[in-house]
Amino acid sequence: MEIRWDILAIIIGASLVTFLPRVLPLVVLSRMQIPDLAMRWLSYIPIAVMAALLGNELLMTDGKMTPLRDNIELFAALPTFLVAIFTRSLLGTIVVGVVTVMLLRFLL
Repeated sequence: MEIRWDILAIIIGASLVTFLPRVLPLVVLSRMQIPDLAMRWLSYIPIAVMAALLGNELLMTDGKMTPLRDNIELFAALPTFLVAIFTRSLLGTIVVGVVTVMLLRFLL
């Protein structure tokens, strides 16, 4: 098997581009004392990211706003959220979400 040096260089470059942005902040921030205000602010980032992803998925299709009357996923999200809030069960939430979407697509 022949080694193609250009492909090897691309793989090494892609590895560095993926590795460095993840490791450098970890190395730098592990030696610093971060203020409490910054830590509280950083704790909200996962919630904001999840809300942005979920809002985009529920309200848009193919880059356009979905009309509310045609938005099956939004109607399926309501019972799914209720199950998630009251049961705190990941499996139950997934099952209710999938079954609700399936039933709405079958009925509508």
